[in-house]
Amino acid sequence: MDGAYATMLERLQGSNNPNFFLLNYCPRDYEVSNFFVIPKHFFVPEIIERRKPLSESARRARWVGCNIILQNIPQSGKIFYVRDKQIQPRENILQTWQKTLFLREEKEIVAKGWILDVMNCVDSLAKKEFMLDEVYAFEETLQSKHPGNKHIKDKIRQQLQLLRDKGYLEFMGRGKYRVI
Repeated sequence: MDGAYATMLERLQGSNNPNFFLLNYCPRDYEVSNFFVIPKHFFVPEIIERRKPLSESARRARWVGCNIILQNIPQSGKIFYVRDKQIQPRENILQTWQKTLFLREEKEIVAKGWILDVMNCVDSLAKKEFMLDEVYAFEETLQSKHPGNKHIKDKIRQQLQLLRDKGYLEFMGRGKYRVI
């Protein structure tokens, strides 16, 4: 859960977004289970869910809050310092940060949304190497998220090329890619 929906969307348009730090711990002994950061460049409107307005009888009647949908953030957007009670090596943390810094360069929210959507599709495959046709299998899902785009396969290829050019993916030839 987060604060006001309109304020959050307005904040996403600005350049002063915060990074989000999240912590899970065991309430019995206060042992940290997971501690991770979501860099600010992963925050786009698609991860923000509008809650229904408060009732007329509420102290803040008609106020509209929002939820941050963490599962809409690609795995590379969750940088773990502690994962499953294990402190992660400093080199891994820094490498994961570096891997996606190119997203800061993209100022257009819609374009960034497309990049993150394709990254989520690749994450859903749950493997290091994949074929272009496997990402094409998400065509319907992407079409429903971007109804104004009539060239989804072209857009998928474009985003994979961008991810390749930014060093996130490696193109291995004949429609085969590898997550770096």
